[in-house]
Amino acid sequence: MEPASTHRRAARAAAVLISLFLVLLALVAVHWGPLEGADRDIDVALHRSAVEHHGWTRANRVLTDWVWDPWTMRALLAVAVGWLLWRREVRPALWVAVTAAAGTALQQLVKAAVGRERPQWSNPVDSAHYAAFPSGHALSATVAFGLLLWLLTLHGAPAKWLRPAVAVAAVSLLGVGFTRLYLGVHWPSDVLGGWLLGAALVCGAVASYGYVQGRGSDRETSRDGTTRS
Repeated sequence: MEPASTHRRAARAAAVLISLFLVLLALVAVHWGPLEGADRDIDVALHRSAVEHHGWTRANRVLTDWVWDPWTMRALLAVAVGWLLWRREVRPALWVAVTAAAGTALQQLVKAAVGRERPQWSNPVDSAHYAAFPSGHALSATVAFGLLLWLLTLHGAPAKWLRPAVAVAAVSLLGVGFTRLYLGVHWPSDVLGGWLLGAALVCGAVASYGYVQGRGSDRETSRDGTTRS
């Protein structure tokens, strides 16, 4: 696929994802009844299971607090940035760092603006602080795995590496969403919002990187005195 085509596709995907996120944000902000009812039904069923199955609950706490914790995701991206700088690939390192920072800042701003309360239980199995929407765990994991997959494709990783990487990313995103719901600290729409906003950020980063790269190639072509077909 040509770079120009890649960044145009990424830009369109970012526009669709951010539109879906804004629709969801509006529904959450106005306390839309059907959405809140579905959120409550799912959370009540999962919480009942979490209260009854202590071993499974402990496993979910380990996964959410250590494996898919936002700080774990940031550490993965920090390693990736360090590797890129070691290879003197400053531009992609900057893109990864800025996108990760933007994700953290944006989710905090949205949380503060919406101020959605987390689920409340008489017998909680876990606790979390600050506002609920969107899920920071879901957003951080989406940004981290999305950027890591982008770096693999950017460096021409073969399909034998990409396929398992995509599988790990998919399991992780679904897994982190499930843990937040099972432990009763988020509503399903919080997790969906984190996925949508995180994916929009990644697609926006890919689109802007491709655009800047394309502009750089055009300038180099102009200096060489050649014409691009």
